[in-house]
Amino acid sequence: MLLALALFADRLHKHVQIEVLGWRGGEIVPVTGFFDYVLVWNTGVSYGLFGDLPLWLLGLVIAAATIALAIWWWRSTQTLVRAGLALCIGGALSNAVDRLLYGAVADFFHFHWQAYSFYIFNIADTAITFGVLLLVLDILGIGRDRPAPDAA
Repeated sequence: MLLALALFADRLHKHVQIEVLGWRGGEIVPVTGFFDYVLVWNTGVSYGLFGDLPLWLLGLVIAAATIALAIWWWRSTQTLVRAGLALCIGGALSNAVDRLLYGAVADFFHFHWQAYSFYIFNIADTAITFGVLLLVLDILGIGRDRPAPDAA
């Protein structure tokens, strides 16, 4: 369910902005003094890393990572882990669809402060971030069943 929600929300948002409203890149709508709604095409992975890789190789790396996450999800019995992985997979799949359709990922949300520009991201990236946070909570032991104390 979370996988589908992450995938659908991001696809719908991008469809409206790109296909319905016709945004092509470079649009900027100032919202506040620290937030703009924009369209930027990211040819790499996070923060534009690996943007110089050929699209087919980047696609292969993304496919391998997504398959590994799906296997982890399938084998896991922990609710928090499965939820986190579902969000990560849904976000990754939506960004992969962007690469297939457009050759790059569409990013829209730009936070900045004075001359400093923070990460520009999309709904899929948000899902991935929340998914990773759930995985971190699991690593910290939150949400896990606690073993019963030994009767002495």
